[in-house]
Amino acid sequence: MYYHDRRLQYPVTVEKPDPAFARMLQQAIGGVEGEIRVCMQYFFQAWGNRAPTPKYRDMLLHTATEEIGHIEMLATAVALNLDKAPASLQEEGAADGIVGAVMGGGNGRQEIEGLIHKNLLSSGLAAMPVDSDGVPFNMSHIYASGNVAADMYCNVAAESTGRVLAVRLFNAAHDEGMKKMLHYMIARDTMHQQQWLAVIEELGGAAGNLPIPNSFPQEQEDQENNYNFYATAADGSYPEGRWTSGPSIDGRGEFTVFPNKPLGEEPILGPARPDSGAQDKQIG
Repeated sequence: MYYHDRRLQYPVTVEKPDPAFARMLQQAIGGVEGEIRVCMQYFFQAWGNRAPTPKYRDMLLHTATEEIGHIEMLATAVALNLDKAPASLQEEGAADGIVGAVMGGGNGRQEIEGLIHKNLLSSGLAAMPVDSDGVPFNMSHIYASGNVAADMYCNVAAESTGRVLAVRLFNAAHDEGMKKMLHYMIARDTMHQQQWLAVIEELGGAAGNLPIPNSFPQEQEDQENNYNFYATAADGSYPEGRWTSGPSIDGRGEFTVFPNKPLGEEPILGPARPDSGAQDKQIG
């Protein structure tokens, strides 16, 4: 169960409403890098967590609940940026080169007004569970595998792309209140990256967790193809790096390079079935 506090997790203020920035903030709410994504990801990871100890489930629930507060902050920021925005400000935003680039070119004013009309008609100039293009968040990027190590690596990626987005929003913001809110959210993304990496370390680090799942007997996998980099260039060249020679990250093998070549035969499917709707020449 959950408890609610009417106060925000962190102050959210806007001096000059900016509808163009409101649209950009929608990406942090309903985009694939956004807060709905990580919030739901952590909840479903927690609700499906099975382990001798409940501490990882508990930790995930704490952070998922924190993310609800982030969604609330961003929704408040969107509403404040849409509130009482004069037409002149819309035009100024449309003329801004950075805003135009973010919006993908075209008629900037129409793009901004299109967002305002959508938010006005559907939510009364408030935030919506959509990205910056108005596409609804559909939960397809929620990763909750039931494997705690796999989930933690997914979480590091989620917080990394989320922090990239927050930094881009910070750099695009002109309002000091928005910069202050975003500098807080960037800091929380820093913590969450470290948090998930700390879980991986506590579980044994790369050596103790890889390959995932580490419960599968590795002797049952193809021993000739588990640590070789496939060089697929036509001329046989390949980019040399840590992944082409030396011990593997998990310490269980040696990296090598395999010049790509067919290991199987040409697939021959045979004639089509008479009831498959194929042409008569396809049917044997």
